[in-house]
Amino acid sequence: MFEMNLMFFAVAIPAVIFAGISKGGFGSGVAFASASILALILTPGQALALMLPLLMVIDVATLGPFWNRWSWPEARLLMLGAVPGVALGAIFFEVTDDDFLRLLIGGISVGFVAWHVSQSNGWINGFRRKLPPSVGIFAGLVAGFTSFVSHAGGPPAAVYLLSQRLTKTEFQACTVLVFWVINIAKFVPYAYLGMFTWHTAWADLLLAPFAILGAWLGVRAHWMISERLFFMIAYVLLTITGTKLIWDALT
Repeated sequence: MFEMNLMFFAVAIPAVIFAGISKGGFGSGVAFASASILALILTPGQALALMLPLLMVIDVATLGPFWNRWSWPEARLLMLGAVPGVALGAIFFEVTDDDFLRLLIGGISVGFVAWHVSQSNGWINGFRRKLPPSVGIFAGLVAGFTSFVSHAGGPPAAVYLLSQRLTKTEFQACTVLVFWVINIAKFVPYAYLGMFTWHTAWADLLLAPFAILGAWLGVRAHWMISERLFFMIAYVLLTITGTKLIWDALT
């Protein structure tokens, strides 16, 4: 059981608002930074359990503004792969420990930043043609798995969606729909594994208004501000928190 003191809220409130902004306006790609940040003060299991209901609140808050704006063929493929991916994540979660989860979350965080920087600087090539449907199902499988164990399903889903040449709004709407389904699928196994407690439920209740605020800000930001500044801050946060989690896992 964690203590809901000033330090907890000083870390949790910005993390939850950040998740809402990312999921509400920027495709969920870096929303998992919130779980990485929370894992600095909570155990990985507590961080994941605390964030899931809040992510579901954000999903509901963002479905309306992007309803039916998605590209159904791409979203459908991701969802077909995501459900078995969640099942694999549940099996994997039962046989691992906190340090391995810290290492996994930290590795995904730093790896995602490295991939983005390499592509932005031309060190690796972007996609010159659309990836086939089989890759979409596989990306959904990976997204379901990584979402279950670290709320980090955004990057694999983004890799596939970016190859499909969607508009910004189609891309965003696809992620809203796909992760709404994934998070619903995750809830039952999370509960079965005993990850939720009355303590996390009370913390979620206190943090829910900040999740809704973040979602509202994200939807507005989708239409108003540059993605460059937002992602620059997100990548810095991911690098710092990811490196710290890797260090904690190995020492």
